[in-house]
Amino acid sequence: MANQSEVLEFVLIGFPSLPKNFHIVVSLVMFLVYITSLVANGTVIGLIVVKEHLHQPMYIVIGNLALSDLLFDTITTPKIIAKYWFGDGNISFSGCLFQLFCVHSLGSVDSFILMLMAADRYIAILQPLRYFAIITKKLTTIFCSCFWVLSVVIVSVMTYMILKLPFCGPNNITGCFCSSSVIFPLACTDVTYVRQVSLIFALSVLLIPLAFIILSYALIVLTIHSMLHSDNWQKLFYTCTTHLLVICLYYIPRVFMYLANYVRLLFNADINVLILYMYTFLPHLANPIIYCLRNKEIKVILENMMKRKIRFKV
Repeated sequence: MANQSEVLEFVLIGFPSLPKNFHIVVSLVMFLVYITSLVANGTVIGLIVVKEHLHQPMYIVIGNLALSDLLFDTITTPKIIAKYWFGDGNISFSGCLFQLFCVHSLGSVDSFILMLMAADRYIAILQPLRYFAIITKKLTTIFCSCFWVLSVVIVSVMTYMILKLPFCGPNNITGCFCSSSVIFPLACTDVTYVRQVSLIFALSVLLIPLAFIILSYALIVLTIHSMLHSDNWQKLFYTCTTHLLVICLYYIPRVFMYLANYVRLLFNADINVLILYMYTFLPHLANPIIYCLRNKEIKVILENMMKRKIRFKV
């Protein structure tokens, strides 16, 4: 890496104006969020892998989303916690680029998976009799695999372009992890072209799935509206609410930040980091909890497991 850049490592600053006496409190909050997300997503993945009756298309999609979130948190959170616990905020140039690659590729996977969930709900409501013929386990696995590969390919191009940029200082990153938005200002050359390409990639990964989701739910709403006098409309609406909650958690903050940047709405540096942290990590914590509370099969499995543990203790 020394041939590519004079900067051999970066320093994660986290919240730039945070007083030292709050470092432990902030790091403990981050640690609790990380552990809870790890346990929740790990539980969802474990249940889907172990329980054969959960080897169904929708649960395969949920499992991929949980895996993506678990990997994202594990790759990013421990380093920023170490910065506040041990003062170890240094991350190597190659480590930062690897983290950047994982952040954007896993974020892309999340966006594509949410689009796949919308497609699943669309077919389940508009083509209920043909649902199991169209949405098969094999087809779902193929789509999920393709989304992982597509995300890796897209982000690999962007990461390679960033790798070629010269970095000669400063090397302080205002944030909790490496991403393109915090790396670009540190390059000691004109990054307009690379920034534009990265923006096109980011908007494509964000807005194309979002447009598909909006279209699919517009059709779903029209279908449900036409069935208001039927006894099934409430059941149909209920099947969509879980997915809608997850979509809102993922897309609304991101669209808000894009619009805020577009209209040049400036926030304090610490507020920017806080907003980024909340809309990045809280959905990873909320998603498995939402699915466990709203999904009857997962909820029943967890309740039975808890009952067995109580009986065993007694």
